[in-house]
Amino acid sequence: MPVKKNLPLILITNDDGITAPGIKNLVEAVKDLGRVVVVAPDKPQSGMGHAVTIGHPLRMHKADVFEGAEAWQTSGTPVDCVKLAVDKILHRKPDLCLSGINHGANHSINVIYSGTMSAAMEASIEGIPSIGFSLLDFSLDADFTASRFYVRTIVSALLKRKLDKHLLLNVNIPAVSQSLIKGVKVCKQAYAKYEEDFDERKDPSGKKYYWLSGKFINFDKGKDTDVWALAHNYVSVVPVQFDLTNYTLKKQLEKNNPFK
Repeated sequence: MPVKKNLPLILITNDDGITAPGIKNLVEAVKDLGRVVVVAPDKPQSGMGHAVTIGHPLRMHKADVFEGAEAWQTSGTPVDCVKLAVDKILHRKPDLCLSGINHGANHSINVIYSGTMSAAMEASIEGIPSIGFSLLDFSLDADFTASRFYVRTIVSALLKRKLDKHLLLNVNIPAVSQSLIKGVKVCKQAYAKYEEDFDERKDPSGKKYYWLSGKFINFDKGKDTDVWALAHNYVSVVPVQFDLTNYTLKKQLEKNNPFK
């Protein structure tokens, strides 16, 4: 494949696996905006968070999956994919890392568990501007028309600017037709969590096993959150950071240190 000169190098990954429709649509949306290289898991890795593979060998093979884009599949996690891409395939940091398009929401607290967003976060930690994209539809038959449009809109806009090397955006797209989407809204992460339960079952041999289930509960009724924006048919964009320091509490503890 001929190298596209003087165009940005775009790394693409995901957590649903290299054959997922979401990553195919992500490649289609941006493949003419730069030199696109895909490094993605060879199987679904949803909910892996920021896991890395330790104590097991990582396998990586070239994959003929996408027209107009070099592609590699790995046996590792989404974070492994970013690390391998930079060190073993690209031999440099790409200009931009895109992760997704995830099948299902990564709004609110989901950002903590998401392999999609953890891949983007790993890139940001390494000084690579990055964006995670998610569509609020788990179906493999989901309509990605609106997603392709907004992916291209957002990526095109950012490529025209000088980007902070730690830029990290969490973008979620409502599962409605493009004509119903009202636009893009920059938001904060809503305060929400899952009320979880483990359903106890028995396998054919009579041994117990447990199946995680739960309900998403939103405690944040503000109109400036990602949950609100998506419920009102906006594309939500949440700027994210990997610095987890609670600066308000830090100031309080410095002023009145209880640990002395």
